[in-house]
Amino acid sequence: MEPSSPSASQPVASNTEQTFGTTGMAPMDRPSRVTRFFMGIVAWAERLNFKYAKLGNPPVYDNKTFPWAAEIEKAAPAIRAELNKILVRKDELPTFQDISTDVKTISTDKGWKTFFLLGFGVRSEQNIKACPDTWNAMQKIPGLTTVMFSIFEPGKHLPAHRGPYNGVLRLHLGLIVPENTGDNLAIRVKDQICHWEEGKVLIFDDAYEHEAWNHTDKTRVVLFVDFTKPLKFPARLVNWMLMHMAIFTPFIKEGLDNHKEWEKKFYAEAEAFRNRPN
Repeated sequence: MEPSSPSASQPVASNTEQTFGTTGMAPMDRPSRVTRFFMGIVAWAERLNFKYAKLGNPPVYDNKTFPWAAEIEKAAPAIRAELNKILVRKDELPTFQDISTDVKTISTDKGWKTFFLLGFGVRSEQNIKACPDTWNAMQKIPGLTTVMFSIFEPGKHLPAHRGPYNGVLRLHLGLIVPENTGDNLAIRVKDQICHWEEGKVLIFDDAYEHEAWNHTDKTRVVLFVDFTKPLKFPARLVNWMLMHMAIFTPFIKEGLDNHKEWEKKFYAEAEAFRNRPN
C-alpha cells in the first residue's frame, strides 16, 4: 500500500468496488419492525447512491473536487484556538461509545473522545456557543450532517470497519497532529494510507473499509465532519428523505438522548465552578 497525503491530487478510479453492509461491525440488534424496515430501505438506497454518485465513488477524494475545502483550511487557526479551550476539560469529555452505544462494536476503551456541535442533523446549542468560529466555518459545507472534535489518545487503534451508510462523505481537518515517522499515525481507507496534516483537509468515503491509529505518545485531534454525498436524481431525493427519517430510528434517538444528558451535566458543573465562593 502506497502512502498518500490528505492533499494528494492523483485521481482515483470512480468505479472502485464498494461492499454494502457494515463489514467489520456486528449487526445492529434492534427488534423494532419499523427499524428493520428502515434498514432494508438503507440497503436499497446504498446501491442507488453508488450508481448515481455525481463525483464517482473514490475511497479518497482530491480536495480540489470541493472548492469550499480551501475555506475550511483557512479557518483552521480559529478552530484550533476554540479546541484548545475545550481540551482544558478533556478528561470530562465523553467517549464516542458513551454517546452512540453501537460504537462499542469497534471501541470500548477511553481512547476516543468527542465533542459534538452537530449530530445527525441535530445541533448542540451550548457546544456551538462555545465554538462560534468553528460553527461559522462549517456553514460553507453543503449538506452538513455531523460536526465534532475527534480526539485519539496515544496508542488508540480503531479496527477495520465501515460506516453504516454511503449517503454521506467524511471530512477530517487536522488540528493537533503529533510529529511521527512512517505510518505510526495514519488512517487507511480501503487500500490507501493517508496521513493527517495540521491545517489540512482529508475527504474520504467512510463506506469503504477503513481503520485509524495513533501509535505515538501524544494526542491527535481532528475536526470530524459528515456531509451529504453529491448525488444525481433520483438518488439525491431518496438520500434526502432517508437523512430526515434517520433521526426517528432508535439507535440515533438513543445517541441524541445520551448527548443531552452528558451536555446537561457538563455545563452544570461549569456553572457551579463559576459560581463557587472565592
